[in-house]
Amino acid sequence: MSTAPTTDTRPARAAGDDELAPVTVESLAAVLIAKERPPRPSAWSTSLAFGWRAVLKIKHVPEQLFDVTAFPIMMVLMYTYLFGGALAGSTTDYLQFLLPGILVMSVVMITMYTGVAVNTDIEKGVFDRFRTLPIWRPSAMVGYLLGDVLRYAMASAVMLTVGLILGFRPHGGVVGVLAGIALLMVFSFSFSWIWTMFGLLLRSEKSVMGVSMMVLFPLTFLSNIFVDPKTMPGWLQAFVNNSPVTHLSSAVRDLMDGGWPGVEIAWSLGWSGVLVLVFGTITMRLYNSK
Repeated sequence: MSTAPTTDTRPARAAGDDELAPVTVESLAAVLIAKERPPRPSAWSTSLAFGWRAVLKIKHVPEQLFDVTAFPIMMVLMYTYLFGGALAGSTTDYLQFLLPGILVMSVVMITMYTGVAVNTDIEKGVFDRFRTLPIWRPSAMVGYLLGDVLRYAMASAVMLTVGLILGFRPHGGVVGVLAGIALLMVFSFSFSWIWTMFGLLLRSEKSVMGVSMMVLFPLTFLSNIFVDPKTMPGWLQAFVNNSPVTHLSSAVRDLMDGGWPGVEIAWSLGWSGVLVLVFGTITMRLYNSK
């Protein structure tokens, strides 16, 4: 059985045409480096990129917003109507004292989820890839915290909305409320470095949550969030009056009430600086060596 001859449609090489030059290491290198390399990304841009990654994770798993929506609403309603009549005579009067404090408590408590997210990414092996990238090393951690600041702001907005519906009236107006929330965001960003350390240090996310609760519950409840420390025993007052949560709660409460508590603001910002300096340094040492 014969087959039809195939015809080569490619143009024939004319006599005298130059032969193709052989590919050498030098010629290949010249092609690869002919153009300028893109500039190395800045620390701010890489941190924002990782922050956007954290936001996208919320988009794909919206159940993560439960702790910044349903949880704050439950906290406001429960403590207002459980303790308002007994401690202040009426729920409305108690709400004026309680809401700034419970706002601090709720936001500070949800900071622990930063450590859980870090630990989860470590278990999945994602951090092994991050460490190989030519970027500012702390940007992955800073990105987590920047993404969580959005969650803290959402929780604050939800709680303030519920409080206004229930009868909370901040005498400081919009400026006082925004100043109080801004101070709370700064402190929460700094406080979250504790949980990034535990996220790198502990083996599982359950361990991170367990340790977080052991720290958060005494730190938030042993403060002036619910009652004035003057009613407490002297030895307990010494602890409560020097707690960072007490300083933050007092500052936020006074700002929303129209005052300017310079001493409490200074204490809150000072604690924020110490937390970043201590736990940020430990976090990055663990991150680089893990």
